[in-house]
Parts: sequence; structure tokens; C-alpha cells
Amino acid sequence: MVNIEDMDVFKVSHSLTLKVYSQTKKYPVEERFGLTSQMRRAASSVPMNLMEGSHRNNRKEYKQFVGIAKGSAAELKYQLLLSNDLGYLNKDTFQELFVITQRILQMLEKLNSSLQSKTGTGNRST
Repeated sequence: MVNIEDMDVFKVSHSLTLKVYSQTKKYPVEERFGLTSQMRRAASSVPMNLMEGSHRNNRKEYKQFVGIAKGSAAELKYQLLLSNDLGYLNKDTFQELFVITQRILQMLEKLNSSLQSKTGTGNRST
């Protein structure tokens, strides 16, 4: 069984989470319980769900958690667009975070497909 912490999708999503936390420190104070909190939750939800799903007993459950991670990444994608339009991110930072989020979505889709293509819903270590 592959250790989730060794997978690129986990590493990249964890790195993105750290970047989102760093950038949202600069957001207006009135966004503290709004957009700042939502972005941090969406970003951290991706590696959290990957970690939790990878420790479930079967592929079906793991796949469900990958789906939740995909939803969170898609949510973050919109939050980045909104942050950009509100002027909270400079162009280069927005572009960097947006591209990374897109890459994560592609990686999650690939992981989802690989889980789908494996037969059965038994223990993933078999």
C-alpha cells in the first residue's frame, strides 16, 4: 500500500494549504470569519480528506473521500477567483494558486479513476 504522504497529490495539496494560510493573513480583518476562514477550510480539507480516506478500510470509502477533496478544491478555485476580483491577491499570486489548484483537481481525478479501475471494494492492501 502506498503511503499517502508520499503521493504527489498529498504533497502539492499540503503545500497549497500552507500558501493559502500565508496569503489569507493579508486579507482585510473583516474577512477573518468570512472568506479567510472559508478558504483555509477548503484548502486544508483536500489533504485532510486524502489522509482520512487513505486510512479507511476499503476503496469505496477512500473514493468517497477523494470526491470530497475534489469538491473542496473546486470550492477553493472559486474563492481564488473571488479573492482576485476583490483585489485581495496580486495577479502573480492569484495565477500561481489558481494553477496549483487546477493541477490538484487533475491529480484528484486521476486518483479517482485509478480507484475506480481497481476491482472490488475490498481492502486496498490486497
